[in-house]
Amino acid sequence: MKEEKIPENWVHCHFDDIIEIISGKNQKEVENPNGPFPIYGSGGSIGRARDFLCNAGTTIIGRKGTINSPIYVQEKFWNVDTAFGLSPIHVNSKLLYFFCLSFNFKDLDKSTTIPSLAKTDLLQIKIPLPPLAEQHRIVAKIEELFSALDKGIESLKTAQQQLKVYRQAVLKYAFEGKLTNPEVREGELPKGWEVKALSQVGIWRGGGTPSKSNPSFWLNGTIDWVTAKDMKSDIILSTLDRITPESLKFSSAKLIPANSVLIVVRSGILRRTLPVALVAHQIAINQDMQALTPHSVDSKYLFHCLKAFAETIRKECSKDGTTVESIDTTNLKRFLIPIAPSLEQVEIVQEIESRLSVCDKIEESIAQSLQQAEALRQSILRKAFEGRLVPQDPNDEPASVLLERIRAARAAAQPVQKNRIKKAKA
Repeated sequence: MKEEKIPENWVHCHFDDIIEIISGKNQKEVENPNGPFPIYGSGGSIGRARDFLCNAGTTIIGRKGTINSPIYVQEKFWNVDTAFGLSPIHVNSKLLYFFCLSFNFKDLDKSTTIPSLAKTDLLQIKIPLPPLAEQHRIVAKIEELFSALDKGIESLKTAQQQLKVYRQAVLKYAFEGKLTNPEVREGELPKGWEVKALSQVGIWRGGGTPSKSNPSFWLNGTIDWVTAKDMKSDIILSTLDRITPESLKFSSAKLIPANSVLIVVRSGILRRTLPVALVAHQIAINQDMQALTPHSVDSKYLFHCLKAFAETIRKECSKDGTTVESIDTTNLKRFLIPIAPSLEQVEIVQEIESRLSVCDKIEESIAQSLQQAEALRQSILRKAFEGRLVPQDPNDEPASVLLERIRAARAAAQPVQKNRIKKAKA
């Protein structure tokens, strides 16, 4: 691979030239394993033979599982053998960390099961090395730019949270009657409204899974078959799996009419949220779903109402004693919701969707800004390691001289290390 052009007083080198990689393998029992140091890595407890102490200024790279999230550690810490500690030698430690942020370590993953890194591959990574004085200037500039960037990102994420709160407030006010009846008293429903159980507002249907062992139920299927993994949008337009008309004859799966409201009643996702969605066309569902086809309520009104009360339903209708989080469908059907007069239902839906469409546009803009912020972060790092972030100083000691000094220091230290090993064996 052709090396990128770098300034004249820089030099290309390998990780092997400028860092020590501490993998944690074959380490002897450390003294004071319960010392007052934080732990990085997983898969082991303090006191194991593979636990070891690293110095401040080390960059941590996961070597198993998560391998592309560098961490800069500013204090001494215990590490275990699921992570590598990258310790620079006579090089600015944060420069190494910033380089790691710009490098895609996933490209080095050769595993077929759990993502992992090999120490030999890490040592062969090429890094453009600036003069030491310029390293300090680069780090200072990156930190200055990242600080401003992080403040902007924090503001964007705060705005995201505020939009979530606003969305829920819109739904809350809508079904308290306050969007269409500003003068309604707190705790009372507007005139003409009533309260009904969900069992009274439509027809409930469950679902099922056709036998996976019968290809005729699945091959070239034309009927969208909804499961919890499809419930990622407000309106279901298509599904990951489809079943055939024949499968409906020989399983508990059945057709659900368009404009029905779907609710997930069994899934691990119920720990965090209650997925609700509308169906735009006729579909089928699996046994972890329930469908409510309204006959006396506008379908969009019902959908937004269930979204408004989703958290309450999740807490009050949850089923105890099950291995997978579940909603008790009997309690769900008894759940009471406020029903506005028919014309007002349409007005409420329009008010909700008008407000939430503005939220959608703002959220889309925020998401784009966050993507741009991350792209800018990578642009800053790219310029830094191309020598375009700060000006060069001809009076700086060239990086080649620094590299030779590092090599000389390491060569001088090797005999000392070998003697220590021999004495330990003796």
